[in-house]
Amino acid sequence: MRKVFIHTFGCQMNEADSARMVEALARAGWAATSTAEEADLVILNTCAIREKSEQKLLSALGRYRPLKLERGLRIGVGGCVAQQEKARLLKKVPYVDFVFGPDQVGRLPEIVRRVEEENVRLAETEWLDSSTYVFPQADPEFARGRATAFVTAMKGCNNVCSFCIVPYTRGREVSRPVDEILDEVRRLVDVGVREITLIGQNVNSYAGGVSFAELLRRVASVAGVQRIRFTTSHPHDLSDELIAVFAEEPKVMPHFHLPVQSGSDAVLARMRRNYTVDWYLDRLEKLRAARPGIAITTDIIVGFPGETEEDFQKTLDLVERVRFENAYSFIYSPRPRTAAARHMHEWGVVPRETAVARLIRLQARLREHSLEYYASCIGTQVEVLVEGPSRYDPTRRFGRTPENRVVNFDGDAEVGETVMVHVEEATPNSLSGVQVGHAPPRSTRSGEPDRVRLAVIS
Repeated sequence: MRKVFIHTFGCQMNEADSARMVEALARAGWAATSTAEEADLVILNTCAIREKSEQKLLSALGRYRPLKLERGLRIGVGGCVAQQEKARLLKKVPYVDFVFGPDQVGRLPEIVRRVEEENVRLAETEWLDSSTYVFPQADPEFARGRATAFVTAMKGCNNVCSFCIVPYTRGREVSRPVDEILDEVRRLVDVGVREITLIGQNVNSYAGGVSFAELLRRVASVAGVQRIRFTTSHPHDLSDELIAVFAEEPKVMPHFHLPVQSGSDAVLARMRRNYTVDWYLDRLEKLRAARPGIAITTDIIVGFPGETEEDFQKTLDLVERVRFENAYSFIYSPRPRTAAARHMHEWGVVPRETAVARLIRLQARLREHSLEYYASCIGTQVEVLVEGPSRYDPTRRFGRTPENRVVNFDGDAEVGETVMVHVEEATPNSLSGVQVGHAPPRSTRSGEPDRVRLAVIS
């Protein structure tokens, strides 16, 4: 059986797409391998959200080129950089055999077949609209033995934030029919999956026949689902109805990733984020009131065109006020076709050294906050869904708390079990401890308190 190796860059949407690629190719007679050296086909599933991601792609391609020369393997590039560059990538990198966009994942076996049988180089980057696009279905057999799984709820984004290339590489929003999502969830649960993460570029704008809040409730009603998460969200789609779900449905985990991007209203306006800092804080206040102890994480950009020292200080002030549990923070990277890239010289370019210094200051404070949250767990018992062996020590177990905190622990629990772990150590990124028993079942009735969560917090 021929083997395929997939190198995935970027977000959880890309991780899900890579899983669909493996499944589609498996049906065409390919087997996945964990090393490029064993592969007959190497696919790079790319991210275009920052310029550095493209540099990583070109660097990785350079590493795979000797394998192509030695063994004659094929090389394909998919994902957002592929959609952005299209056939230009074939000219730029002459040893790439084919390029395909995110909408073409379902056609991957056909593309590979054509490349092999017709000995041609292809660029398949056509957009499919909502009337023709078919969401790739997860094959539950590939999820057997796993505790968690991604389920795509929607794709694309209609917001057109001035810094973001997603609308140009993922297209406009298309929501998946609710019944199709629920069917996939049931099939995953049947093979042992216990935690479902609904994903989309702007998942809480879902409009597949019901509201996103109602979709969460329906997924929670599927027998066997123990935990529900979702990512990524836009603040202006954080509705009162969605907040109510956190208060009423204990299967929806107490974690919300809500990118704020900046603490300055002036910067947010140039970013086209369509909310103010006060509006964001009001949403968070209601969310925390609905689900005490909820973990809030975020994304922050520094060095955005026109950002002054006062603007940056407002971001630091926001970080102090909210005290995010974790954050992904980056220096602004101009992306092609975006408004910020067109206007950056008009708005004012922030010198690289200034942006780097701001990022260092921001990340130092964010790290302190993360460590405070994690250190507060020392001496407590936390609920952990077991996902497998620890990546650092295969004799230990690994899992996550309801708040999405990583836990490595000593114990004998199997994948998919939910256990209580006594926390003994903490870092800004993870907890460490020992298993002390199994967790009681989580309530399935809306409105009933999450007793396990409340016991931990108290």
